[in-house]
Amino acid sequence: MKSMKMRVSLAVAAAALCTTVIAQQAPPAGAPPAGAPPAGAPAAGGGGQQGRGRGPAPVPDVPPMKVYIYGGPKTHGEGQHDYPQFLADWSKILQNRGALVDGGLHFPTPRELAGVDVLIIYKGDAGYVSLEDRATLDQYLRRGGGIISLHDSLCADDPEYMANIVGGAKKHGQTNFTLEANVPYTIVDKEHPIMKGMDDFKITDEAFFLMTWSKTPEIHVLATAVIDGTPSAGTHKGEVVPQIWTYEKSLAPAPAGSPYRAFVWMQGHNYSNFSLPNTQAMMLRAIAWAGKRPVDTLMTERPQRGGGGRNSSGAPQAEGRGRGN
Repeated sequence: MKSMKMRVSLAVAAAALCTTVIAQQAPPAGAPPAGAPPAGAPAAGGGGQQGRGRGPAPVPDVPPMKVYIYGGPKTHGEGQHDYPQFLADWSKILQNRGALVDGGLHFPTPRELAGVDVLIIYKGDAGYVSLEDRATLDQYLRRGGGIISLHDSLCADDPEYMANIVGGAKKHGQTNFTLEANVPYTIVDKEHPIMKGMDDFKITDEAFFLMTWSKTPEIHVLATAVIDGTPSAGTHKGEVVPQIWTYEKSLAPAPAGSPYRAFVWMQGHNYSNFSLPNTQAMMLRAIAWAGKRPVDTLMTERPQRGGGGRNSSGAPQAEGRGRGN
């Protein structure tokens, strides 16, 4: 009997001890369960606060645009067709806006075009393309590389070939130009991002007519001009001819092929027209568009020490906005 009472006492003592240990381990009322983060801390795997859960996924770094400028020897008088100066000036303009720029006075090699987003061509009679260079250009365009053609870069011995690259071309040796002339632009697609904010305007330059046009696909006209009555225009005086356009095409079937984008501005005879605020802004938007980037990518210069950068119009840019805004 005494032994039985001892066993009962031991059992009661053990139960009491167990109750004490559990009470010491249990969290106070309202406390988070064991292993939970402290109050106010973000949940594991997210950046939210105050119970908002996972924050937005991190934005991946967008690599800078890679541009290659294909120029050539200067061919005309002072202030005209200054291809080497364009290579120097626009390398700086684009680099100051965050682009990586290479270039030369020769057709780029496959190695030079590796990774390039946009090929800018400002060279007289650049439509003369050797079979080797055609193969290089074909591979570049098949992967979706963009192309910008300026002034007589689309003048060719084989205009059919060049028209199927940039949408239109003119035959070398024909009288198909106006020389020093009024070029009054009518912007026919003011909704296109390249022409954003632009109104009809006029410059003194050289316009082209008697063009060979791509049929499949056709060009997308951004602006036309009335051919001025210069001696070289002859009976073409008064014709309305596209002078600014885009052209989109795929040289390989999807999904292997990626459509490429081309932009053509047929002026640039007078070099000063590249520095006009509206045409420079148009060019910067066109390069970004051809490279399949937001059209404002190149519109803001990198901030300089001690102050903000400048936008394409030359006005001071507010500090802290960074580039690409």
